[in-house]
Amino acid sequence: MGINGSLYQLPGPLPDIDFFCSYVHLHSQLSKIYGPVYTLYFGMKPVVVFCGYEAVKEALIHLGELTPHGLGLPCLVPLPVGIMFSNGKRWKQIWRFSLMMLQNLGMGKRSIEDRVQEEALCLVEELRRSNASPCDPTFILSCAPCNVISSIIYQNCFDYKDQTFLNLMEKVKENLRILNSPWRQGRPRSLLLKEPFMLFSPRKYTLENLTVTIADSFAAGTETVSTTLRHGLLLLLKHPDVTAKIQEEIDRVIGGHQSPCMQDKSHMPYTDAVVHEIQRCIDLVPINLPHAVTCDIKLRNYLIPKGTTALMLLTSVLHDGKEFPNPEVLDPGHFLDESGNFRKSDYFMAFSAGEGLAHMELFLFLTTILQKFTLQSVVDSKDIDTSAIFGGLASMPPSYQLCFIPL
Repeated sequence: MGINGSLYQLPGPLPDIDFFCSYVHLHSQLSKIYGPVYTLYFGMKPVVVFCGYEAVKEALIHLGELTPHGLGLPCLVPLPVGIMFSNGKRWKQIWRFSLMMLQNLGMGKRSIEDRVQEEALCLVEELRRSNASPCDPTFILSCAPCNVISSIIYQNCFDYKDQTFLNLMEKVKENLRILNSPWRQGRPRSLLLKEPFMLFSPRKYTLENLTVTIADSFAAGTETVSTTLRHGLLLLLKHPDVTAKIQEEIDRVIGGHQSPCMQDKSHMPYTDAVVHEIQRCIDLVPINLPHAVTCDIKLRNYLIPKGTTALMLLTSVLHDGKEFPNPEVLDPGHFLDESGNFRKSDYFMAFSAGEGLAHMELFLFLTTILQKFTLQSVVDSKDIDTSAIFGGLASMPPSYQLCFIPL
C-alpha cells in the first residue's frame, strides 16, 4: 500500500475510505496498522488523524492553538458563517461573541438552574400524560432541552403543544438532517445582539452570520442533551440494577418530594458516575469537527504544516481499555474510586462548548425522572439492543418504547 508522506511524512491508507461512514468502526484496525497518527482523506484532501488519549493529548499540547476548520462543503455553506462552519480568526470572533452573549443572557447563573428545574417538572407532567402506556420518548425528551435553550437565546419558553414550538422543533430536526436549513427570524433583539458583536469585528456582522450562529447554538443545545437522555434511558432499561441504585441514592439524599438541585450532586457520587458513564458509553460525537493547525510543527518526527486539517478521534479515548476496563459496557465503576466516591478521568471528552449547562440538564432531568417514575421496558432487558446508529457526525440510539410508571 502506498504511503501518503510527500506532504506530512505520515503513513495512512489510500484515499478510498468513506471516512464518516466507515472510520468509526475501523479506527482501531487502522491505528494498529499505521500507528496513532496517520493520514486519511476527505475526497482528495489529506487530513491528519490523532487516535488514542496520548496522541490526542500530544496534539492539543504541541499543535499550537488549534482552531475549528470549516467542513469544506461549499454546496451546503457558500460562506464560512456560524460556529460550525467558520474557522481561524472569524471562528474566534464568533465564539467569543457567542459565549459573551450567553453569559449576558444568564448562562452560568443560578437563574438557569431554576429554569432547568422548572422544565424538569414540566417534563414529568408531560410523561404522566402517557398514563404508563408504552411510548416513544424521542419527542418529549427533545422538548425539555429545546425549551431550556430557547429560554436562554430567545428569553421565551413554550408549551409543548404550542404550534410555534412544534415548528421550531421541526426546524431543529431538519437542520440536523441537512446541516443547513432555513431558520425563522422571529423577533431578534437586534440592538442587544449587534452592538457587542460590533466591538469584536464590525465588518463580520451580518444577519446571515447571526442567524447561523444562533441556529448552531440552538441545535447543539437541544440535540446533544435530548439524544444523550434518550440513549441513557435505553441503557438504564438494559441495566435495571443500575437504575435501582440511582433511585436508592435519590431516596436517601433528596427524598420523594423535594426537587433535585445541583447541590445534591456532590452527595450523589453514584448518580454522577452514571451520568458520566452514559456520556462515555454512547459516544455521542465519535469524531470531532475538523480543526486547523495554526503553525508548522514537528510531532513524533512528522512534519505537519500550518493550515493542515486535524481530527481527534474522541471515540478512541472514550473507549480506551486501559482507562475503562469494560469500554463497551455501561459500568459506573469507571468513575468511582474504591470508596465509592466520584472519580474524575482525563479521558472523559464528551462535551466541549456548553459542557456545564449540558451536564446540569442531564443530571437534573435524569434524577427528576427517576424520582417520579419506574422505567419499564416493553421487552425483556436481555433482548434490548443499545447499539448506536452512526449517522455521519453523531451516534444515535435505536428507536424504542418504554413505560413511565408513576411512583
